[in-house]
Amino acid sequence: MTAETAASFPAEAPAASPASQNLTLLRRAYGLMLTAAEMAALYEDQKATASRYVHATARGHEAIQLAAAFQLTETDFAAPYYRDDALLLGLGLRPYELMLQLLAKADDPFSGGRTYYGHPSLRRPGVPVIPHQSSATGMQAIPATGAAHAIAYFERQGLAQPRAAEVKADGTEAPVVLCSIGDGAMTEGEVSEALQMAILHQLPIVYLVQDNDWGISATGQEMRAMDAYEFAAGFPGLYRLRVDGADFESSYRGLEAAFAHVRSRKGPALVHAKCPLLGHHTSGVRREWYRGDNLGHHQQLDPLPKLEQRLLELGVPAAELEQLAADARRTVQADWQQALAAPNPDPATFAEHEFAPAAVTAEAGERSPAGADKALMVDAALHAVDDILREFPEALFYGQDVGGELGGVFREAALLAKKYGDSRVFNTPIQEAYIVGSTAGMSAVGAKPIVEIQFADYIWPALNQLVEELSKSCYLTMGKFPVQSLIRVPIGAYGGGGPYHSGSIESTLLTIRGIKVVYPSNAADMKGLMRAAFLDPNPVVMLEHKGLYWSKVPGTEDAKTVEPAAGYVIPLGKAAVAQEADLEQLRRGNTCLVVTYGMGVYWAKAASKDYPGQVEILDLRTLNPLDFDAVATATRRHGKVLVLTEEPLLNSFAESLAGRIQRHCFEALDAPVFTYGAANLPAIALNVELEKQMLPSAAKVAGVLGELLSY
Repeated sequence: MTAETAASFPAEAPAASPASQNLTLLRRAYGLMLTAAEMAALYEDQKATASRYVHATARGHEAIQLAAAFQLTETDFAAPYYRDDALLLGLGLRPYELMLQLLAKADDPFSGGRTYYGHPSLRRPGVPVIPHQSSATGMQAIPATGAAHAIAYFERQGLAQPRAAEVKADGTEAPVVLCSIGDGAMTEGEVSEALQMAILHQLPIVYLVQDNDWGISATGQEMRAMDAYEFAAGFPGLYRLRVDGADFESSYRGLEAAFAHVRSRKGPALVHAKCPLLGHHTSGVRREWYRGDNLGHHQQLDPLPKLEQRLLELGVPAAELEQLAADARRTVQADWQQALAAPNPDPATFAEHEFAPAAVTAEAGERSPAGADKALMVDAALHAVDDILREFPEALFYGQDVGGELGGVFREAALLAKKYGDSRVFNTPIQEAYIVGSTAGMSAVGAKPIVEIQFADYIWPALNQLVEELSKSCYLTMGKFPVQSLIRVPIGAYGGGGPYHSGSIESTLLTIRGIKVVYPSNAADMKGLMRAAFLDPNPVVMLEHKGLYWSKVPGTEDAKTVEPAAGYVIPLGKAAVAQEADLEQLRRGNTCLVVTYGMGVYWAKAASKDYPGQVEILDLRTLNPLDFDAVATATRRHGKVLVLTEEPLLNSFAESLAGRIQRHCFEALDAPVFTYGAANLPAIALNVELEKQMLPSAAKVAGVLGELLSY
């Protein structure tokens, strides 16, 4: 080894440990290391077949990955990254199972042929829970930390861990989460969000950072000012270790110490492991294109001959090691042939598992209990969450400023923290990505999170997690890991909120498949839909119009309704008629339909006073799933339709819906489908007069209705 190479792979000095004396452990590690190496060699030899889909292998990283696998128990949770096939072998998975994913076969146990090699998702006795995660570029840190957060939550509330009951664990091992990540991904801002929360809440998580000094073709020197170990020094309270990731004993000692620290609930830990990269970055980005002399340096640090030499020093006969190598080769070859012969997915199943089945399929409970007072929308939301927290101990509520004394900037969580405690209702840092992404890990553990983004305009940092982690989890895991997540988002413009507190975002959200979007317009619907959204096993974004919260905007008095009883629920995806047309006007053909939601309901109600009995208003209430049957039925009844929105109109959900109506109801239409919305500008102006010019209003909508009715 050159001096340059040795300096680039610092390691702790070896010390005597039980691992070095445990030949059974070392033999097991060696056999699995051989298996991983044989798999990588076979994939290269069979690259015409194996590289049809992109994959990466563990070559060079096997020692640290196996050392990590040997620390995990079935009550733990793990977030491997895409190079961690040796870790998966260490957990007991067969090469055959990994090959099924490599070849995108029907029996791939993780995704049924839907996602990449090395992207596992597994819920199996004897193995840690492995929730879904996307291709690891730092994003896995937040869901993994969310899982640790849920584990800590159950412990601090004195609740049984759902996983322990599932596997009938004896409770001797406190569960932890392993988050495996590459050093290049540590520069992602979302990693810092995860580390902040792990330390603030002293969460049971080990961050294993595998550092091979490469991104794709960029080196560590190009990508970072410091490595992960040095970076972690900026997070007081984070226990950190360096290990030689190419040496199994060093890796095992370090991870053993880190896991002991976390299991004893002394806080989170970070282990930085320097590893050689011996294979390609991926099968599609080959090492010979950019590695040059560097590859030779890395090959001198191959962990496989290192461990072989150590076993020989400990007296293991060379013939026994040769037999282990032959066994590994035979197993890999046999599993490859079996995987090649396995069936491909049935194309007819391509659309399965977009969502887990809804929990609420019918309206239930009392919508208008006798003697009940009218409630504001904001109070109905507060009472709905209060009911949920009282009834479901696994539920918790967090976001910016929702805890403590304030209870949200709109007082929508007032006093909940005092009532249920700071472990259940709490403030987060300004971390939209963590607020949303942590719910994926929370849900995998069995917690039921309700979270809040303070304003719709602030949701953009969370979209990475919402799109890649939450929305895809159910589909890519064949339904094993739907994400039960209720995300509350105050939305909309009124009274000079300005460009960063007034935006409408529903069209952007509705391009994300795998999430549901709800938009109530009155207190009763708010309470019923809030409960349904909480009970739904899928990610639900609840858009709550700030201008309707207190019914202070003229014309929105009807948003205040009799408050339903506790337990009232409305199924998602069911529209409601907010105003009926007069039957005589309908018989004469003098009516039209307004399809809308949120504030649009009240613009349409006010505007319709100019056309008594001529306007039916359909309140969608849920934008995805969309009750298109109700839209089509009402369209055929009236023949003239206006789709009304608060969003800028160009390329909006409203225009999309208008096109769908014209496609499916063309023969019933007596006029083109009209659309109306806000001006096509990038933001809502602060000045109230400018705001009025940009937004729809009752008067503007009345003009459009007059044109439609006279068409």
